[in-house]
Amino acid sequence: MGAEQEQKSVFEHVEGTAKVYSYAYEDYESGDKGVQSMVEDILADPDFPGLTDLAVGDWGDTWDESCQPILDGIVEHAEQFSHIEKLFIGLMGYEECEVSWIMQGNYSKLWAALPNLKRLAIKGSTELELGEICHEGLEELTIICGGIGSDVIASIQNAKLPNLKKLLLYVGVEDYGFDGNADTIKELLAKADFPKLQYLGITDSEIQDELTKVVLESKFMSQIETLDLSMGTLTDIGGALLLEAVPKFPNIKTLDVHYHYMSDEMEEKLKNLPICVDVSEQNEPDEYHGTIYMNAMLTE
Repeated sequence: MGAEQEQKSVFEHVEGTAKVYSYAYEDYESGDKGVQSMVEDILADPDFPGLTDLAVGDWGDTWDESCQPILDGIVEHAEQFSHIEKLFIGLMGYEECEVSWIMQGNYSKLWAALPNLKRLAIKGSTELELGEICHEGLEELTIICGGIGSDVIASIQNAKLPNLKKLLLYVGVEDYGFDGNADTIKELLAKADFPKLQYLGITDSEIQDELTKVVLESKFMSQIETLDLSMGTLTDIGGALLLEAVPKFPNIKTLDVHYHYMSDEMEEKLKNLPICVDVSEQNEPDEYHGTIYMNAMLTE
């Protein structure tokens, strides 16, 4: 799949105010460029002062080199980065680095360093730490990964984000970092305090039916406008739960369950709901020696 599909339009790039900083293979293979030089190159770019959207792509050997020097550099030069409103760390496709191999870092000092930040997207969960999250202005938080760790979930669960409007989490699978279960997500949704949340995405899971039940029983169902349960192993079991529950919440305007394992019949029933529903990308389970296999969309 392409990088655009994986990232689900994390933010729109408006010409003149957004830029992706990324090194080509030749840049870092020669030793001239790498993770240590990225912030210096960003600051030296004459376009940088006029940007609001900043994305960092391949910083070189991303499967071996953590992005920590980039995060530390942003914190060190916080004043120069203070105008940034949208930040994406790890914007790269699988041909550059598989998501489960991207070496992330510790974001605990970033929250105070970027007071005007409204949207943060992070791709990759290896070595990812969010620390104590506290930010008055953050409106969107997206974690794209093959498996989200319980420590990261705990940071989000305890976050102080009074203006958060969108939370999109790729839950992933055990083999690539998800060390929890449905109860982990249930606790997250029970304890998290996001009074302005409008978009809830609990996606990309191999236990999508179980997570659907958890989400539908959460307090956020009475306030959100968009429910995103896409990219996982959703079957007719989860589809039936949605058919029963969603009509009870007139606040919900959009249901995204694209990439799923539901039947044609269940697809049609969901499409007949009086809201915007995405049931595209139907998949068929694989059978091997009598065992049925279903896969979340983004894992490796």
